[in-house]
Amino acid sequence: MLYYLGGILTEYFGPARLLQSYTILIALALYSGFLIVRYFLPSFYNLLPHDRGREFTINAEAAKGKPTGAGVVWVSAFVILSLIFVPLDWMKCSCLILTWLMMLTGYLDDHSINSWGEYRKALLDLFIAVLASVLLAFYLINSSNDHKIYFWIPFFTHELYVAPWLFVIISTIMIWASINTTNCTDGVDGLSSTLVLVALITMGVVFYFILGHKDIAEYLLVPHIKDGAAWAVMTFALAGVLMGYLWHNAFPSNVLMGDAGSRALGFYIGVCVMVTRNPFIILATSSLIFVNGGLGLVKVFLKRFLKISIFTSIRFPLHDHMRKNHGWSPTQVLIKFLIIQILITVAVLGIIFKVR
Repeated sequence: MLYYLGGILTEYFGPARLLQSYTILIALALYSGFLIVRYFLPSFYNLLPHDRGREFTINAEAAKGKPTGAGVVWVSAFVILSLIFVPLDWMKCSCLILTWLMMLTGYLDDHSINSWGEYRKALLDLFIAVLASVLLAFYLINSSNDHKIYFWIPFFTHELYVAPWLFVIISTIMIWASINTTNCTDGVDGLSSTLVLVALITMGVVFYFILGHKDIAEYLLVPHIKDGAAWAVMTFALAGVLMGYLWHNAFPSNVLMGDAGSRALGFYIGVCVMVTRNPFIILATSSLIFVNGGLGLVKVFLKRFLKISIFTSIRFPLHDHMRKNHGWSPTQVLIKFLIIQILITVAVLGIIFKVR
């Protein structure tokens, strides 16, 4: 909204042109998101459901009774801020709506006395992931000069054509996995939100400084995304509200994001990765999240449906294993996982953008 308002007002007031600067919009969205959630989130504590303790979770009693489902507050703030600061098109609007719906499914589960169950949530995740993937396929086809979808991946100079049906399958798997692994990582105060914050800042930088910059994209032999800067504004808006939440969630936490937050974050990251048309960017944004939560999902799937046991000596999510078997404190888990993810992010980005 401000972007278009700036274009109208510039004719009458020259400095209004700053509202069409993506750098200014990123700063406004980031700081507004942080300050709003930082100062107003505690006002909602009494309105939020309270954690009932997680079965099989270490120190579940420490979280029991705390306000949870806080994602309903800051994801809603993110949507409102995006409407104000982001130059929107139909795909970004769709992304906002689906992110909010993903948050809502998690919040209703957080609020429910009886858990919705794994299968019901998995089907809801799958439905929204498929819908998002179909919309992304139309978006990328319409954005292409020849109305085709191409992937660009490491070790290949030229782009690779991807049939729309194949793109939808890959995108669905990516988004669904991102939702569930991010949800599984939410178990130590500040861990999930900190790792996702690294992912959001990484995506924001990639959108704004690389894919959204015509000259840099051409130099690195990667496709230029015309509205990459707009995606960056939206991504930094989410990073801002997440920072505001993390202020209250740092160990020892006062409030928990619940499924309302973790599912929405995982969904948004998955969508952003597929917007870039390079699925391997997920390794730069969420590799530790995938290892931490994803291997546990694989372990449970193989045991439950194929009667195959793997990683029998390792407890998942992996942060539980490090606390129980190696005696790491919550702060040690957070700092060490953060260091590992940053090291992986730098290495993977170097490979993706330079080994072409």
